Amino acid sequence: MRVETKGLLFDMDGVLISSIGSVNRCWRRWAAIYGLPDPENFEIPHGKRAIDIIRELRPDIDAAEGLRVIEDMEIADTEDLKVLPGVRELLKSLPPERWAIVTSATHRLMLGRLKVAGLPVPERIISADMVERGKPDPEPYVRGAGLLGFAPSECVVVEDAPSGVGAGKAAGCRVLGVLGTHTAEDLGVADWVVDSLEVLRVVAGIGELVLGFPVVER
Repeated sequence: MRVETKGLLFDMDGVLISSIGSVNRCWRRWAAIYGLPDPENFEIPHGKRAIDIIRELRPDIDAAEGLRVIEDMEIADTEDLKVLPGVRELLKSLPPERWAIVTSATHRLMLGRLKVAGLPVPERIISADMVERGKPDPEPYVRGAGLLGFAPSECVVVEDAPSGVGAGKAAGCRVLGVLGTHTAEDLGVADWVVDSLEVLRVVAGIGELVLGFPVVER
């Protein structure tokens, strides 16, 4: 597949880095602290902001305090955090003004994970605490495209979770789904799906990026 675009908007967790071990451990601890049933088997809805998850799970508590608790846990737990295949090489190949991170993590958590992973902090970032409405609402990706100076239709979103894929499509972007946390079927409305970013090649031209990748059949 050959795709031309002006900008790339990357989700972070599950796309650039894997933090799934930390996420599961910390949210199960959080679930026990806040009295959720069967906390040791709690499954987090990936790709959504922590503040939104907390409001859904425990609307009776101080959401800001609940957020502080899970954020502190996740920042401290970096034991098995890792950069996903192909990511370092890909980011090095991109002009810095052509890509942004659009994440459901808070700004503090995002910076902490990028530091541990040894990945560059991009010039343009949309984090969970910079938007009124998180994914699957289109606001994060509309804002991300705006940071690059492009219309959403001129950008490709790179996502691993259904909520993020939905947010990208609702924003008017094309979406490249990456396998890892979900199946190709789960990412059904994505325009294309790849096994990992290791297979993605990007050539920077004048005024555009040219993406090349083999797609996963669905």
